[in-house]
Amino acid sequence: MANSSSGEAVLDRVMRILAVLEARKNLPAGELIEAAGLPVTTGYRLLRQMRATGVLDTSAAGEIVLGQRLWEMAQSAPINRTLRAAALPFMHDVNSVVRQTTQLSVLDEQGVLIVERLSRHGAVVNPAEVATTMPAHLTSMGHVLLAFSPGHVVESWWAPRAALLEESRPLLRRELAEARTRGHALLTGLINAETTGVSVPILDSKSQAAAALTVVVPKGSPEIPQFLMALQTAARGISRAIEGLSH
Repeated sequence: MANSSSGEAVLDRVMRILAVLEARKNLPAGELIEAAGLPVTTGYRLLRQMRATGVLDTSAAGEIVLGQRLWEMAQSAPINRTLRAAALPFMHDVNSVVRQTTQLSVLDEQGVLIVERLSRHGAVVNPAEVATTMPAHLTSMGHVLLAFSPGHVVESWWAPRAALLEESRPLLRRELAEARTRGHALLTGLINAETTGVSVPILDSKSQAAAALTVVVPKGSPEIPQFLMALQTAARGISRAIEGLSH
């Protein structure tokens, strides 16, 4: 199979490369090829071809990362089309009220993937951009996504980070339980010392998190209770819209 030129063999090799990057996020080319179990010549040839098509890219540090083309293809998947179509009108409403960054995100194996983002001139600094991944344990959106996800999803996300979480976020399980009880999460100063993330879950028909809706606002803003009400109203509307579009 390693020396086969069949389409099936090539696809298998490509999927092995993608699977390694899904787990590791970025690697030097040689380490990626070794981790994927590919012959060196074949591996470098495939990496070159995948970079040329945009499926892979090269980071500023020279490591191989997943490319923008994968994101564009993923956005065409029915679940993402439905989610974005349902959420955007409500996100615009929230953004007009809060006048700060409003974002839509989902949980993936790497953390919290930003699906959509609306901002305004003068909004507080927020490093999240569409198609980037943010750490779930350090963000309010990550808290509500984990708090309202099935147990097996949470444990799958938790297991490879257990040592890190024990050291850096020993109270995280308690925080997730509190977020589930409250129905929202507020986190201040973990990503940016001067901002607060306010997030609510967008629930599916099983009352599990399909996505998170978030605003990033100045720390200590007296309007956070009003912003939270706007988020909750929008999240309920998005949940109903998703249900309607799926039928």
